[in-house]
Amino acid sequence: MNTTTVTNKLERKKLKRAARRKRKLEHPLKPREYARGSQKRKVKKMARGQSKR
Repeated sequence: MNTTTVTNKLERKKLKRAARRKRKLEHPLKPREYARGSQKRKVKKMARGQSKR
């Protein structure tokens, strides 16, 4: 959404929110084929006192 021409902050916010809502309806997220978090890198074993990441 290009709102460079709109100077009023509240008006710009309204336009952006409306565009976001419209986009969500037109292009919904497709469902995942895998479990959430299953593709995260796993930490196998770590020395005590070390931060994991």
